[in-house]
Amino acid sequence: MHTLSHIWRLGLKELTSLRYDSVLLLFLGYAFTVAIYMPAAGSVIGVHNASVAIVDEDQSHLSRQLAQVLQPPEFQSPVALPYAELDKVMDSGRYTFVINVPANFQADLLAGREPALQLNVDATAMSQAFMGAGYIGRIFQQELLTYSGQAQASELTPVKLTTRSLFNTNLEGGWFLAVIQIVNNITILAIILTGTALLREREHGTLDHLLVLPLTALEIMLAKIWSNMLVVVLCTWASLEIIVKFALGVPLAGSMLLFLLVTALYLFASTALGIFLATLARSTPQFGLLSIPVIIPMLLLSGGSTPLDSMPQWLQWVMQGSPSTHFVSLSAAILFRDAGVEVVWPDVLALAAIGLLFFAVALGRFRKSLAS
Repeated sequence: MHTLSHIWRLGLKELTSLRYDSVLLLFLGYAFTVAIYMPAAGSVIGVHNASVAIVDEDQSHLSRQLAQVLQPPEFQSPVALPYAELDKVMDSGRYTFVINVPANFQADLLAGREPALQLNVDATAMSQAFMGAGYIGRIFQQELLTYSGQAQASELTPVKLTTRSLFNTNLEGGWFLAVIQIVNNITILAIILTGTALLREREHGTLDHLLVLPLTALEIMLAKIWSNMLVVVLCTWASLEIIVKFALGVPLAGSMLLFLLVTALYLFASTALGIFLATLARSTPQFGLLSIPVIIPMLLLSGGSTPLDSMPQWLQWVMQGSPSTHFVSLSAAILFRDAGVEVVWPDVLALAAIGLLFFAVALGRFRKSLAS
């Protein structure tokens, strides 16, 4: 009973310290508002509003028709461009796509001579260049087949493919990106908050005051974990309701309660990792340097940025030991696919096992640092 009382009161002390730390409060507010909304609203995966220019040397009905089929929201209305300025605008990066329709293009097509049409692509615009070139190629192919009187492209293929997108019918990239941003920010804050809280006490001398009290390392560590866990879970819930669902309009089909419980379990593992890193560092700057090679692989290799299947097999096995890998999988399954416990329990079990392992290692290291 005394142990629970100690953990409760120490946790309240952590919350009080956070209350008066204006820098961390400001960072918390930024991480769960602006840092979620701006990437999700501003970063578009795919072709959107791509700039196009057209050099029309043919001046025919067909060339004007090709310019008209490129329409918003994928493409801007093509801008007429003189041939002499083609290289100049490509070098300056003014347009992502420049289409050159040669002279006699319509006449050669109707005569069955298969004329060539040039598409210049600014490949430095990586997010749109390759996908946009494929879009333009398919659009022009369909238009040219129709214009030349041949059969529709769908009739030329032996199999007709019909694609249906589940859970995100319109393929809105911002939906998934918003949730991944929350997952990434949870990872960063879980490690940073607990690690800096421990180092702040060591640097200010308050940790020495705690050691003269009838407190154990387990009580001190659990107090830091539950207090920081509470703050991050509440911020996550508020961000999902206000930023993701209201501001961005992302429909979250799954159970919010189940996701918050899984988030708390993930925070148990991540905060223990933060305490472990803090015991290895002697100052806050050292802790920051130690966190970089830990946090970045957790963010980039957890399956949020690129699918795990696209990684080397040995790396996939290594990342199974990271709690962020299971949390990313759980987040998408619960929030978008409305998966229940009967579906996600293997990842939940793995996350719990990793959390207990991290906690045991961090507790042993914390006790050793207190004794030294």
